[in-house]
Amino acid sequence: MQKKIRKPAKVPVHHAPPPNQVRIIGGQWKRSVLPVLQALGLRPTPDRVRETVFNWINHLRDGDWSNAQVLDLFAGSGALGFEAASRGADSVTMVDTHTPVIRQLEENKTKLRADNVQLLRGDALLTAQGLAARGQRFDLIFLDPPYQQDFLAKVLPLCANLLKEGGMVYAESGLPLVFDENSELEKPEWMAPWEVIRADKAGTVYYHLLTYNKVPATA
Repeated sequence: MQKKIRKPAKVPVHHAPPPNQVRIIGGQWKRSVLPVLQALGLRPTPDRVRETVFNWINHLRDGDWSNAQVLDLFAGSGALGFEAASRGADSVTMVDTHTPVIRQLEENKTKLRADNVQLLRGDALLTAQGLAARGQRFDLIFLDPPYQQDFLAKVLPLCANLLKEGGMVYAESGLPLVFDENSELEKPEWMAPWEVIRADKAGTVYYHLLTYNKVPATA
């Protein structure tokens, strides 16, 4: 009788984890999957949040992206900027301070043939100041900064000089930006001229759509 040959015990093979990815959810590049650099603190906006946010914006723009000038000041994965470009934005300017991140965004831009996307490497605050000084204005500004460094308090005042009349700012944060009678916190000075027109929460992420209301000068 032939002896049954024992198979060698399986040795676990530890493959490198797959690269982070983002999926475009609408527009001409719908369902395109783009790799995301595994950089410290890089946190792509989840699909469900992006779908909600772009539904908000699409409704408020009556579905017309053709003339939209968009600025993504903390581009990171590029999920927000490429989503806007996919939907037909006239131009999308993405800013990031990290050279490897910009290189990855360049590769994704080439893959998509995204001629309406411009990439800038630089500090978000300094770049915002420079763009404003050159008179550039945008219909939509994306702000998805690291949560722990109080970036919104610094960058939102700069956005006031970057928005066109009737423009909008999308802002993500680790804390809500809605300050009303039910809020435990007092509205900070840097939020005074901003009105939250849409807001929601997903897990620990608060996301908002803001418009700017000029504060009348006091005598």
